[in-house]
Amino acid sequence: MSLTGKTAIITGSTSGIGLGIAWELARAGADVVLNSFTDSDEDHALARQIADETGVKARYIKADMSKGAECRALVETAGRCDVLVNNAGIQHVAPIDEFPVDKWDAIIAINLNSAFHTTAAALPMMRAAGWGRVINIASAHGLTASPFKSAYVAAKHGIVGMTKTVALETAREPITANAICPGYVLTPLVEEQIPDTMEKYDMGRDEVIEKVMLERQPSKEFATVEQLGGTAVFLCSDAAAQITGTTLSVDGGWTAL
Repeated sequence: MSLTGKTAIITGSTSGIGLGIAWELARAGADVVLNSFTDSDEDHALARQIADETGVKARYIKADMSKGAECRALVETAGRCDVLVNNAGIQHVAPIDEFPVDKWDAIIAINLNSAFHTTAAALPMMRAAGWGRVINIASAHGLTASPFKSAYVAAKHGIVGMTKTVALETAREPITANAICPGYVLTPLVEEQIPDTMEKYDMGRDEVIEKVMLERQPSKEFATVEQLGGTAVFLCSDAAAQITGTTLSVDGGWTAL
């Protein structure tokens, strides 16, 4: 699958899942736009590294995904958007009656509202180009729930619902909209949590991964950012042209339970 000549915008893409997807889209030939709110030298260096190693055009654009106007400006500044990957997200865990209001608002803004704004800005570009792919990074929590994650679960269920609506609105056009629903993914952030979890439960690394971190993931293996990137590339392919309005679970069987 070649995406040469296409431009992909990936929100929240200077680390973890977003960066992994950006790399795989670039390896498939797409020019990529990285995004975060930090605007550091390291952010721009990542874009240069992708460009140098893959031969595509890559750049970094700062935008705060908690602010609707900046979400839309990200797309407008990019100037073109053939592939939109809504990946930006944050998490907070607390009982619902103790859940901080500011955390709820931030999670809904970044995990859900941002995708509304970027999609609204990108669809006219896709229509003008005669082709487009909207790929929303939801979660196993877009299909099921866990206690103490009310805002995250609400936002991810919302992303799945919005994906279906966008798919219906574009069903007669060469544009698709789908949601990828990962389970636990081995990202640098997750890797950093392993030693503390080992200490908390007095377990070895393998045991804490299997019995604690991957308790709900039947495969007992993390998904990888490369696998998620490969799934995104597949959704951009001609083979996926009639896949729209659905979810693809990359969760080791979590949602099969």
